[in-house]
Amino acid sequence: MLLQAANITKLYGVTPVLEGINLQILERDRIGLVGVNGAGKSTLLQIIAEEISHDGGQIFKAKETRIGYLAQNSGLQSDRTIWEEMLNVFAPLLETERELREMEMQIADPATAADEKAYQDLLNRYALKSDWFKDNGGYEIETRIRSVLYGMGFGDFPSDTIISTLSGGQKTRLALARILLQAPDLLMLDEPTNHLDIQTLTWLEDYLRNYSGALLVVSHDRYFLDRLVTTIVEIERHQSTRYTGNYSRYIELKAAEYESRMKQYEKQQDEIARMEDFIQRNLVRASTTKRAQSRRKALEKMERIDRPLGDLKRASFSFEAEIQTGKDVLRVEQLSYAYDHSNPPLFQNVSFDLKRGETVALIGPNGIGKSTLLKILTDDLKPRSGSLTWGAKVKIGYYDQEQTHLNRNNTVLEEVWGTFPHIEEARIRSVLGNFLFSGEDVLKKIAALSGGEKARVALAKLMLEKANVLILDEPTNHLDLFSKEVLESALLDYDGTLLFISHDRYFLNKMAERIVELHPSGAQHFLGNYDDYLEKKLELEEIAAEKAALEGSKQKSSERNTTNQETDNASKAKAGAASYEADKQAKREERNRQRRLEQLEEQIAKLESDIATLEHELTLPEIYQDYTAVQERQAAIDEHKEQLASCYEEWEQLMEG
Repeated sequence: MLLQAANITKLYGVTPVLEGINLQILERDRIGLVGVNGAGKSTLLQIIAEEISHDGGQIFKAKETRIGYLAQNSGLQSDRTIWEEMLNVFAPLLETERELREMEMQIADPATAADEKAYQDLLNRYALKSDWFKDNGGYEIETRIRSVLYGMGFGDFPSDTIISTLSGGQKTRLALARILLQAPDLLMLDEPTNHLDIQTLTWLEDYLRNYSGALLVVSHDRYFLDRLVTTIVEIERHQSTRYTGNYSRYIELKAAEYESRMKQYEKQQDEIARMEDFIQRNLVRASTTKRAQSRRKALEKMERIDRPLGDLKRASFSFEAEIQTGKDVLRVEQLSYAYDHSNPPLFQNVSFDLKRGETVALIGPNGIGKSTLLKILTDDLKPRSGSLTWGAKVKIGYYDQEQTHLNRNNTVLEEVWGTFPHIEEARIRSVLGNFLFSGEDVLKKIAALSGGEKARVALAKLMLEKANVLILDEPTNHLDLFSKEVLESALLDYDGTLLFISHDRYFLNKMAERIVELHPSGAQHFLGNYDDYLEKKLELEEIAAEKAALEGSKQKSSERNTTNQETDNASKAKAGAASYEADKQAKREERNRQRRLEQLEEQIAKLESDIATLEHELTLPEIYQDYTAVQERQAAIDEHKEQLASCYEEWEQLMEG
């Protein structure tokens, strides 16, 4: 067991946040921590990480247990380069490597051998340090750094990029990369999927599934939780409940548990009603008084089952279109955008249409310009070239993921009522109540709200607009799992037109009828949801490979026809055969690529093993006492490391190709 939290309590003033929380974490556990916004999930992680104190209960952990904690949106602040910062994670190993090199020079110096006892002590220290260096991954430092940086989207970044010049989202991803390299025994991540694009998300899931330590993850990404965790711990009404399985299984178990407890409660209530009726009818009759009194005593001794508590109050809302648009809602033709005329376009040649009632998702990697495109559609930015035409009777409702349209100095009530002054205050308060702002909550300043609360204010304003076209930029960011489900239901019932950006694959699967994938050179269109998109992408890749093979066969056939016109019929037959051979050739080349990858991986493993063996040989008396042998071993190590670097370079090229 790595850690156990028993009966943890946390108060803010006199208000309880956590009461009697219990949590046990074993080696290689994969635990998802869920609950509504404000339930205390982040507070619990901070308590375990010893960043804040708790008011009751105890935490037990083994002395050797290393805990790593990454708070949500905690960007890396550093004046170092990316490579320097990642290398700094391995500072103890790098210091040991430096000491080993110094020891090797001393061992190789004939003068050192003059003092036999000191020489033997030096060799013993070298052997111990060398074993520690190897056991702690000293020979894998650069490989691990490159792998994690590539997976987190920094593969194309120059290694000397200064971290302070990066954007906020890039700093957040880099902070996540660093803690992955630290590889603590217990890795605690608070909303790690925020601001990650789909490609990076998929890589992170695969990496964490193979992680050697235990994981405790707070996430509102249902797809992520389903793929990663094997246990769900829910914090609700300040207390914790543990469920075995992923998120989907937790939903099933919780519903079944509630139904079972409700049946037990109702069964007991029926029994109590029958007993009370019997007592009332028979207590006054002399012949049955004793039986009635006996039944009353049994009723008094009965252990009453409390009525099971239902779901917590959830946000409740719906989107309505005041008027209907025409059939053609939007036409975008050859749109391009650049930050200024001296820079190349962020994207260009983007064309797509929107029809009335469609639900379309806009996807693509981070930095491709998705949010920029939405801002062009809402007239917040001007395109460099191209055109966009809105249809008749269009009224746009825009949701900005950064909530920049909210005034930080307003209260919640002022923000909403000020936008819709023609609506009476009681109605505004009622709407805000549906978005979980009740009583004094409506007097909170926007600046003091959490991300989830700001999102609910923005959604409340969006609902009151009664727009017939909704443009949503990451609408599920900052929303808890339950609020996401409410939003999905509201949007599924919406009879207007919807264009949205999302990296939430569960949301994409549930909502999207069509997907537009943005590229620097244009846009690609796919019918269906996210799973349909993945399937179509795979199919297109296969078609492209077949087409390339066919083009190759046609070129060969053309060359043959030019040289020998008389054998036209024979050439056609040969062309068919050549097409078949070309297809076989394409498959053969793919097999060769895979085989070469396997060979390189075997070669890399052998080189790393040989380096470790040579390092070990330097600790053997018959080697370190022979100056020439030491020099030979050191030269061999340097040569192996050069070969290893070359292998890794070829391996990376093949993986990208």
